[in-house]
Amino acid sequence: MPSAIHSDSSKLPAWERPAETTHELPWAEIAVIDLSSLDEPGGKEKLAEELRDAVQTTGFFSVTGTGFSDAEVTRQYSIAQAFFNLPQEERDKPELRCDFGKGNYFGYRASGEKKVMGTEVLDNVESWNFPKYIPELAHEPHHDFFERFEAEIEDFSKRSLAVAAKIFTLFAIILELPHDYFSSKHEYSSKSEDHLRYMIYRPRSESQDALVDNSWSRAHTDFGSLTLLWSQNVAGLQIKTKEGEWKYVPAVDGGIICNVGDAMQFWSAGYLKSTIHRVTRPPPDQDHIHRLGLFYFVRPGNEVDIAPAPSPLLERLGLVKGTQNGEVRKKVTGLQYVRERVRDYHDHTDYEDRRGKTFKVGDLEIEDEAA
Repeated sequence: MPSAIHSDSSKLPAWERPAETTHELPWAEIAVIDLSSLDEPGGKEKLAEELRDAVQTTGFFSVTGTGFSDAEVTRQYSIAQAFFNLPQEERDKPELRCDFGKGNYFGYRASGEKKVMGTEVLDNVESWNFPKYIPELAHEPHHDFFERFEAEIEDFSKRSLAVAAKIFTLFAIILELPHDYFSSKHEYSSKSEDHLRYMIYRPRSESQDALVDNSWSRAHTDFGSLTLLWSQNVAGLQIKTKEGEWKYVPAVDGGIICNVGDAMQFWSAGYLKSTIHRVTRPPPDQDHIHRLGLFYFVRPGNEVDIAPAPSPLLERLGLVKGTQNGEVRKKVTGLQYVRERVRDYHDHTDYEDRRGKTFKVGDLEIEDEAA
């Protein structure tokens, strides 16, 4: 499906993809899953096996064959770039800010307002989060700047979740569940905390970064079900391997980097891993770049119960018990988990080091980084 066509009135300076670093870095091995073969005979099952190994090895993988053209992705980066180039007073309107006190991540997040790791160094992340384009969320923050790009952004948002739905089908096959088991819990028409995100990291001085262990985003897991990140070349995103090593996630031409989130780890009783990752200061040939990011964060439907799935595979592995045991548990909904997680992570004045600390809602518990 082609993207919505933009008019002459919405022309913008085109974003230029930064050059790749020339520095030798410890790169992670990331599987590349080509979704273009999904509907071929046996395609889903073949891709599910490829994905099974990826999500158990690193929790990160890349998908290609998604239907997004380079021009469409560049266009979204160009819109984001134009927004972040606006004067601060035009970007930052108090009524459009994320309401972290309520765990609401829709709208604008300003940079330079929270301290990092107990130092005087300020965070350098700025973002805008678009809710899904459904009537039930029309009251959420909306910036006038984006009005002339609305059709394109909405189209990109809907197609992003359509890509995620294909991945959810593969997850369901891996866990021997009905193919729509997970996609039905993430329908675009249903209220959820899903959002398309434009994000930018503003460079800091080398001396400031040294005070916070070169951290641009502390180690964490993602709060929802699945994260999509359109590849860009500025190195900095790292994953923590099973061996406890930090390795850089490489860019993949025409690819979308994906990672499992907390909800999918809970649904799979830990079989699918919500991988710890972080963002660090880029290598010297890239550390001056304002690092632009384009994401789609998939969250469970607001009323969906995040409970271990009735998976035959998980039962055979002893990760879940059969439903005949009749155990009673308190329901934890998608809205409840995500809002509490956002509030716990963001509603304070310091992004502290949280190694060894856990977060829990009901019987759902996650540790951002082991001590």
